[in-house]
Amino acid sequence: MNIFCIGDVVGQNGLEYLCNTLPSLKKSLGVDVCIVNGENSDACGRGISRNGAEAIFSHGADVITTGNHCFQRTKQETFEEQEYLLCPANFPFLPSQAGRCQLDLGRAQLQVINLSGVAFMEPLDNPFICFDRLYDPSCRFTIVDFHAESTAEKKAFGYYVAQRASAVFGTHTHVPTADGCILPGGCGYITDVGMCGPINSVIGVEPEQAIQKQKCHTPVRFSVAQGECCLNGVLFTLDDSTGRCISVEQILA
Repeated sequence: MNIFCIGDVVGQNGLEYLCNTLPSLKKSLGVDVCIVNGENSDACGRGISRNGAEAIFSHGADVITTGNHCFQRTKQETFEEQEYLLCPANFPFLPSQAGRCQLDLGRAQLQVINLSGVAFMEPLDNPFICFDRLYDPSCRFTIVDFHAESTAEKKAFGYYVAQRASAVFGTHTHVPTADGCILPGGCGYITDVGMCGPINSVIGVEPEQAIQKQKCHTPVRFSVAQGECCLNGVLFTLDDSTGRCISVEQILA
């Protein structure tokens, strides 16, 4: 079982690059299930629209996850209505099904859980306890998108669920980390998968604007950088009979 997980899609150009690249990439990698974090796929670089979600689904995503920007272009009802469009399950005002979905693969069930970290981020419900509440042990495969700022929180979460989850991929920071591995217990893991967006940018933003913000500490209205894009993903290969991860491969396209 090959599960392909793609980092945060950024802006209209990132969305277009994903749509142009994903179908052939899935075929070449032999992907069985594709999960895309689309939380920044709106043209402004923050949030996801209904049209954007439809474009991602129509070009090969089976599940779309999001993060802390999920409501900036889409209302809560959208996540409640669309089964495979997820937002972090630990938003305290949402029903649990908005952050978890289940796919019937015929031979087994696969559950996808979307959670947000709380270190240096919004004070949401505890993601560790939320996972305990949502996890269904009858599903052979469990994939978690852990959308978080803190690398330590991501790593701790990975170890916490390692005996239960098939794979955990971190999102949010838009920079791919070099620590793809299999944790004890057979859980595939990477701290951050990266992004699908403009290469010559500061995590998707025009460099000059990011420099002004960091150098002068003044309010800056960010815009998505233009130019050539890249796609960052990770391919988890899972054992069909046990659901445990047997290989982790970073994909930079």
